Amino acid sequence: MGFALGGAAQIIAGILEFVGKNTFGGTAFTAYGFFWWSLIFIWCNPTNGAVQAADKVSMGFYLLLWGIFTLFMFVGTLKHNRATQVVFLSLAILFFGLALGDFTGIAAITTVSGVIGIFCGASAIYSAMGQVVNNEFGRNVWPLG
Repeated sequence: MGFALGGAAQIIAGILEFVGKNTFGGTAFTAYGFFWWSLIFIWCNPTNGAVQAADKVSMGFYLLLWGIFTLFMFVGTLKHNRATQVVFLSLAILFFGLALGDFTGIAAITTVSGVIGIFCGASAIYSAMGQVVNNEFGRNVWPLG
């Protein structure tokens, strides 16, 4: 799922966004598509043990950098609808929370971050469905704010 939908589909969508001159969409889709691919490589360690798996501190820095990137992307959403803003803000909070959980080793922080991740995913589905429905009907049927 992470390789196909999270990775490949987003990378393809990102390339199409760049072709359509949408820098924000192109950057977001390709970056997060490659995020999923990199995460798969980190988790699955496809080098058959030739490379040591990432430790918690390394993962904390990895997630922290994605949080910083996402926070900058959130600033870009301030020209977009509220639904997109909610997706990117909750995603930034998710990355920062997961990083903090890895840095501290406190499982409760990671669990709370997981709940934030579920909210982020649900808000992304809501936003995507709204964009599709509104585009199909040629008017704002699904409120995006």
